[in-house]
Amino acid sequence: MVKKRFNLTDLDCANCAAKMEAAIKKIDGVNDCTVSFLTQKLTLDADDARFDAILQQVVKVCKKVEPDCMIQL
Repeated sequence: MVKKRFNLTDLDCANCAAKMEAAIKKIDGVNDCTVSFLTQKLTLDADDARFDAILQQVVKVCKKVEPDCMIQL
C-alpha cells in the first residue's frame, strides 16, 4: 500500500468533501482515504501496483461530485 497526499483546488463545501471521501473509499484497491475541506487536501492510501489506475478513478469521482474541483497531480 502507498499513501500519497494531493492538494485540491475549488473544493467548495465540506458536504462535497464527505461525499467524495465516501465514494473514493468504495473504489476497489483503496485502503483508506481522507478528503479535508479545511486544508483542501486529499490523502489516498491505495494498492501500490494499481495506484495510477485507482487515481484515475478517484479523479472521475471528484469530477462527478464537484465538477470544478481539481486534484493537483
